[in-house]
Amino acid sequence: MSKRVKSLIERDLGNKLKDVESVAVINPRGIDATKTNGIRRRLREKGLRMTVVKNTLVKRATAKSAIAGFEKLLDGPSAVIYGEGSISAVARLLMEEKKTDDKIELRGIFFDGEIYTGEKGVEQVSKLPTREEAIGQILSAILGPGARLAGALKGPGGKLGGILKTIQDKAKEAGGADAAPAA
Repeated sequence: MSKRVKSLIERDLGNKLKDVESVAVINPRGIDATKTNGIRRRLREKGLRMTVVKNTLVKRATAKSAIAGFEKLLDGPSAVIYGEGSISAVARLLMEEKKTDDKIELRGIFFDGEIYTGEKGVEQVSKLPTREEAIGQILSAILGPGARLAGALKGPGGKLGGILKTIQDKAKEAGGADAAPAA
């Protein structure tokens, strides 16, 4: 490959990966075209892309980006998975793919400056909550005590109201039974 072609590929990779904050790396060797296309389709549905890269070119292209340092995952043939989706969703998808096809080699995941290596690293990331799940957990933690307090305040008043309503209904029944024979 000529220097000109390499620089064009490097520039293209740099443009694709310039705003990316996390990546997953797999070994594409041994995966046939049908499975590769299936993986790409499922990734695309989640707003992600998979690109088979030449290691030296992607190292140069990402040297000054937010994902600088992920090159430790690049060893031999590599496919980089990147995009705007949640990295834990990517990890879950990769774990599902690994269950269906043992030939997939999971190299690892890089995000927040940390590298999670191998299948165990991907599994660890897959157990992390997605952004939406984390927001839901935070909201439930914030709103939980308030809901319990409202329930505690409403509970006794509701019981008292129910008792008074029952007494009133029984009084009407008793008053209605006495009034019926008198008429």
